Amino acid sequence: MRGTKEIIHEEAALPVEERALVVDSLLRTLNSPDSELDGEWVAVAKRRLMELRSGRVKPVPGSEVLAKARRRLGK
Repeated sequence: MRGTKEIIHEEAALPVEERALVVDSLLRTLNSPDSELDGEWVAVAKRRLMELRSGRVKPVPGSEVLAKARRRLGK
């Protein structure tokens, strides 16, 4: 049987999309999905998408968001 370090090394070599799937899968083993909560998040995501598409809110580039967060955290 492969050890933890070997598994981590193998997974780190995967393309980012596949690593994201592995992470999601592992997290689901720790935290059982909550269909009610998932439904609420879907509703929030749909509302936000409609706000963006309608022009009611303006998107902010990720680089700006991260820079602002770093300033707030003093990093």
